[in-house]
Amino acid sequence: MILARWSIDARFGYKQAVIDSMKQWQREIGPQVGWTADRSRLLTGSIGAHESLVVSELVLNDLAELNASWDKLATIEAHREWSRSLEPFVVSGTSRWEIFRIL
Repeated sequence: MILARWSIDARFGYKQAVIDSMKQWQREIGPQVGWTADRSRLLTGSIGAHESLVVSELVLNDLAELNASWDKLATIEAHREWSRSLEPFVVSGTSRWEIFRIL
């Protein structure tokens, strides 16, 4: 099993807009690639992390499942539109994937 963590920094004053947008993505787009609520969660920076940090974590079987999900996401027009609508609310260049093995 792996934990795939995607994080991004919200622009000052737009953290709630980023959180709301990511919650919408989790409801509407994530399930189309198998990323259901029971396999994911959202986090935000509090102590020892940037306050602007918004994180999405997913539990997946392996890297092959993650890659297949990414391939499918690339075909979903709603995902492209969501990405474009999120852009004004985030700091450019801060999106990042981290992959952890669950022991």
